[in-house]
Amino acid sequence: MYKKLLVFTLISFSVLKGYPQTKLKPFAQGDRVVFMGNSITDGGHYHSYIWLYYMTHFPNMRIDCFNAGIGGDVSKQMLERLNTDVFAKKPTVMTLTFGMNDTGYELYPAAKADSLYGQKVKVSLQSFELIKAELKQHPEIKKVMIGSSPYDETSKIKVRPLLKKNSAMLVIAAEQQKTAKENNWGFVDFNTPMTQISQREQRTDSIFTMQDADRIHPTNDGQMVMAYVFLNAQGLAGTKVADVVINTTNNKIERQINCKITGLAANGSTTKFAYLANSLPYPIDTIPSGFGRPQRSQAQALKLIPFINDYDQEILHVKGLDQTKIYALTIDGKAIGTWDGKAYNDGINLAQLTATPQYQQSLAIMHLNEERWEIERRLREYYWIHYSILKPKGLLFNDSEATMDSLQKYAKKDFFVAVTIPTYQKARFKSVRDAWQKEMELLIDQIYQINKPVAHEFEIKLVQ
Repeated sequence: MYKKLLVFTLISFSVLKGYPQTKLKPFAQGDRVVFMGNSITDGGHYHSYIWLYYMTHFPNMRIDCFNAGIGGDVSKQMLERLNTDVFAKKPTVMTLTFGMNDTGYELYPAAKADSLYGQKVKVSLQSFELIKAELKQHPEIKKVMIGSSPYDETSKIKVRPLLKKNSAMLVIAAEQQKTAKENNWGFVDFNTPMTQISQREQRTDSIFTMQDADRIHPTNDGQMVMAYVFLNAQGLAGTKVADVVINTTNNKIERQINCKITGLAANGSTTKFAYLANSLPYPIDTIPSGFGRPQRSQAQALKLIPFINDYDQEILHVKGLDQTKIYALTIDGKAIGTWDGKAYNDGINLAQLTATPQYQQSLAIMHLNEERWEIERRLREYYWIHYSILKPKGLLFNDSEATMDSLQKYAKKDFFVAVTIPTYQKARFKSVRDAWQKEMELLIDQIYQINKPVAHEFEIKLVQ
């Protein structure tokens, strides 16, 4: 069964091959990674999903990730906040993605679209030149350029598409790639593989999109695809949670990858051993969340990308069992499932069994990470108010009562300010922001305490 699934997966997702990436080095112990971008980063999950992989697969390697996205930003605005919002976090690694807002949201006539988008791209790249100069002043930081996730022009959803917008975004991504090559920086392309997936899915479902109803913001399945593409660029595909081969006919451990098996004892009807993996399975959120009125979950990305095959393999092979008989697996005395001897011989992917204690351990990590994400989002709303609304008025980091009064008046004509004001009312007090920051740090510390794999007792017993 496992081999059939593997073949199906490789055929189904071969469309993802061939898009341009520069191989990145995986993150290392102590890295501080800042993800800079617009609302797709600000309100998105891709960086959180990437970090969750590191939390579970490299439990003894502490890194820290930071969201430096601001909704609505273009390259000029990112340039203006490099010092206060990126360099101030003392990153060892930073990513930069832009282009969605830079190309605007005007519905151009087809005959004029190329030239009008070309003017916007030119303006955006002028600021990018200044950003490059700033980044070169920080050789201690590893830089990764990210080609923006796409604007979905091809879905048949009701919102009228802005034709040729995505092509203009690809011009910006090409310049990012060129810059990365010239400076030995990393480059990751989100646009091409996501476009390939959407067009593949739209052949059978014309209204399919990973960009929500606005064609812009990736839903959580799209954010998971982005995380997958990033991890691929780091060369991490194929890194197993664990891979075990036990032969019950001679009581031999034939393979133990990224884990340790001890105390193996097998007879005709029962096999027992202790199992200690070096990693945990990757937990998948099945609850829709994200931008707008969420309709899609992280789990739905598993139908779009071979994530399980590439990143979530905790395989248990048991040879020598009667292939016609049924055997029950228990872990730490808890019933996990029953399979015939052939299934055990072919291999069972424990990472997909949510009842295992190791998966339940991962779920706790996922929920703590989501709680951290929620707090960080509150802080990003505070910074959005400052960088997008107050800075142009000369009031950056002015949290006075007069500023609060001005914002409340301004909110009457700006929906986005209106929905953000309740958060700002709290966050304008430094003591509140400090408390939120400490809460995040406590959550991260807790994650890195509970993410260490522990030994489990396995029993495989004949039931019929």
